[in-house]
Amino acid sequence: MMIRPTLLIAFFCGMLSVNAQTDLYGPDIQKIEIYFTQSNWDYQLDTAKAGSEGYIVAEWVKVNGVQFDSVGVKYKGNSSYNANNNKNPLHIELDYTHNTTYNGISDIKLGNGFSDPSMFREVLSYEILRNYMHAPKCNFAQVYINGSLRGLYSNAESINKDFVGTHFYSFGNTLVKCNPQTVGGGNLPNLSYLGTDSTLYYSKYEIKSDFGWTDLIRLCDSLNNNFSNIEKIMDIDRAIWMLAFNNVLVNLDSYTGSFAQNYYEYLDDNGRFNSIIWDLNMCFGGFNMTGIGAPLSVTQEQNMSPTLHSTSTNRPLIKNILSDARYKRMYIAHMKTITNEFFTNGAYVTMAQDYMTLIDTAVQSDPYKFFTYTQFQNSLTTSVTSGPMTIPGISLLMNARATYLNSTTEFQQVSPVLSNINYAPASPTLNDTVWITAQISNQVYSYLGYRYHESEIFNKTQMMDDGLHHDGAAGDGVFGAYFICGSAQMQYYIYTENNNAGLFSPARAEYEFYTIDAAVSNLNSGDLVINEYMAQNTATVANANGKFGDWVELYNNSTSTLSLFGLYLTDDATNPTKWAFPSATTIAPSSFLIVWCDQDTSSLEYHANFKLSASGESIYLNKADGTVLDSSVFSAQTADISMQRCPNGTGLFSATLGSTFNSLNCVVGVEENVGSSFSIYPNPASDRMVISSASAFKQVEVFNATGQIENSWSGSLTGNVSMDVSALSNGIYFIRIDGSFAGKVLIQK
Repeated sequence: MMIRPTLLIAFFCGMLSVNAQTDLYGPDIQKIEIYFTQSNWDYQLDTAKAGSEGYIVAEWVKVNGVQFDSVGVKYKGNSSYNANNNKNPLHIELDYTHNTTYNGISDIKLGNGFSDPSMFREVLSYEILRNYMHAPKCNFAQVYINGSLRGLYSNAESINKDFVGTHFYSFGNTLVKCNPQTVGGGNLPNLSYLGTDSTLYYSKYEIKSDFGWTDLIRLCDSLNNNFSNIEKIMDIDRAIWMLAFNNVLVNLDSYTGSFAQNYYEYLDDNGRFNSIIWDLNMCFGGFNMTGIGAPLSVTQEQNMSPTLHSTSTNRPLIKNILSDARYKRMYIAHMKTITNEFFTNGAYVTMAQDYMTLIDTAVQSDPYKFFTYTQFQNSLTTSVTSGPMTIPGISLLMNARATYLNSTTEFQQVSPVLSNINYAPASPTLNDTVWITAQISNQVYSYLGYRYHESEIFNKTQMMDDGLHHDGAAGDGVFGAYFICGSAQMQYYIYTENNNAGLFSPARAEYEFYTIDAAVSNLNSGDLVINEYMAQNTATVANANGKFGDWVELYNNSTSTLSLFGLYLTDDATNPTKWAFPSATTIAPSSFLIVWCDQDTSSLEYHANFKLSASGESIYLNKADGTVLDSSVFSAQTADISMQRCPNGTGLFSATLGSTFNSLNCVVGVEENVGSSFSIYPNPASDRMVISSASAFKQVEVFNATGQIENSWSGSLTGNVSMDVSALSNGIYFIRIDGSFAGKVLIQK
């Protein structure tokens, strides 16, 4: 048994990726240089911001020394932007005119440190948040424009198709940015139900996907009018984590604050919306308005109620969660976890001091910072007055806040005690009944949450102490529940509660969970291999739905039928279990199995939840524990050229025009062309080859392995047509007749 957090999944979209040595969100300070040919670039950026928030084109942008030409740049932000600023927040689109990325990233969003004397509020906040829910990566960047240093910025990962594809295993569904077109004036993206007319929602939300207003309205309707079924349309645990985080860290420029903004909702393939927090530059009390009464003083922020907005009709998500006894207990449990793990023990101070050391020199050299270097040095312990705002010192705020929260009635309620979690059998196999037991005291109700993959919803089943659930004697304090072993790796957690408090195990559930690895058959090295793949299939072979998608072919090198239970296919080394083979999958000796890498789940064929990148990436065949059985790394691919092993099943990969989809690779004789209506012989050939056909054909083309035409004939051809191939060098060539792949020939002299 182990605790496993959800893993990050790199998602590729067919772009040309520049492989630089520096991770854009790594621990080092990044260097971003922008060069405009426009002498009035600042005026143009301001004008664009005041208009449609369009981009202007920089001649180039360098990211850690890697240059990108004709890049889109614009100012972003609301309160953090001002036309009189010398340092405004920036949004950079590397792929604005060219299909390029920096290590798979095209979207760069840079915050200017507005309202933050520490300069690291956003980076620290995201680092804490990522322990509890999917959230952007974030670090620091020094930004130069036309050779002049503009200062130190925060560099936060964009929430876009790549982000949701990484974390929610799909990217084409509804994505809603919950920010109004104009902040204030009653434009609250607070998930209130306004009726079925979508125009009533336009000023409050922005749809970042191709569609979504109907889905958003359905969410608002369910939240406000059918809350008892909310778990069918919303990941309520993820929403609870969002609200718990906002309250503990006094993050009021959020759903919890006066403008109810700065979050996203993404609809996953399970039909549930997932909450994603965005824009943490004013966390830790940098914004002090709750939407109720006057702005909070630092003392009021320190003592802000954990149940803020519990009766607010204009915060339906908070009101309804805190009105439900179980959800409220879960909410307090999550708040206690965050408080205990980072603030009661002072762990956040160590993190903050590390950031201060990292950026100290960059802050000193920042010519346009909003606060003095002395204020930066004292930003942990000393508050700063900025206009009407008092920005609290971070530790001044959070030390007192942790003390206050731990003193509240909600935090002092005694929760159940849970220990001795066990499972049996120790090495379950497919379709085994797996029993989970735990010692639990002071409980009224407990359940087991389980699933088979991160993309799935946790199923919930009550744990019993009745002597009938593998739990020993009835009433002995041991509770049990079971599930069926349906995958090579099962994931689970336990929740228990009494009438006053709840408890999760592990404490960060559902974001983290325990895992059990099933016993799977051992494969010998080389038994099962990646045999062929095509990363840009535009016209070569269609799936059962008539669509041309990326595909991978596996081959069984052994003399036995192999079970693929417990095996996974992935394009990301950091997520070895990205796509699981169905448990009953087998492959006969010397046989093939095709997996379509097209994210299309509507067919009975095997379809993985990722696509291959034509710009190049890696494919891995893995076990559940991450052991790599086979892999292949490829660079940029040409349309309708496959990569295949030669000899079949054992050789090195080479580019091949067309494919030998679901059949033997390499030319070993004329029999390999049996599937074609044409016969090609002799094979191997030396000076001449013959194409035999009962039907007339007009054109024959001969390609080499890189797709270049080496020879061609045209005319009215039929019967046995002899063709001169004496000029061809030794090697494998591919024959296309009237635009269709017809076979291969080996030239050997």
